[in-house]
Amino acid sequence: MISSVRGTVLAVTGTVAVIEVGGIGLAIQVTPQHGLSLRIGQEATVHTALIVREDDLSLFGFATPEELTVFELLRGVSGVGPKSALGVLATLTPVQIAQAVAAEDDAPFRKVSGIGPKTAKLIAVSLAGKLVAPSGGIAAVSTGGGSTTVTSSVVGALVGLGWNDRVAVQAVEEASEEAGAEDRASVQALLRLSLARLGPQRTGAGS
Repeated sequence: MISSVRGTVLAVTGTVAVIEVGGIGLAIQVTPQHGLSLRIGQEATVHTALIVREDDLSLFGFATPEELTVFELLRGVSGVGPKSALGVLATLTPVQIAQAVAAEDDAPFRKVSGIGPKTAKLIAVSLAGKLVAPSGGIAAVSTGGGSTTVTSSVVGALVGLGWNDRVAVQAVEEASEEAGAEDRASVQALLRLSLARLGPQRTGAGS
């Protein structure tokens, strides 16, 4: 599992960025906004999800761990594939998605290209209890620094999604204790385990 990529940006064409890692150029699908923020010739860190299919390996990249987390949650909704999930994040921020879910409002999702009314409603219903709308409109927490540990990245992602520091730290510590070495080294894997521990029934502890 490739959970993050750090290297020199070789090219950005539309929604595809090419980042060189160890002499290999990796093509990563990104949102238009993310693509515009990348500078050719400069180093960048991208949080990634590797989508494996029978005839294809695709990398989808994000600027922050919380965007990656929301991407994974969206992919868990019936009828939402990786490209549609990326389209949602190209239109809405994680905070806006959480707020729409909290309000049971599917209108923002209907504005996304490729998302029909039924799928929009399904997104709002399926993500209920899995996202917490931050009070005060707190922006997503960026954890792109090279020295940031996996644990602190996951805690930052959970805080960005609305849980308070104490709840986030506890969930990550518990998940780390039960996780294998490989999962503890992966932001994406540890995020999934931490979110599973939080669960819908505990989301009220976030504010």
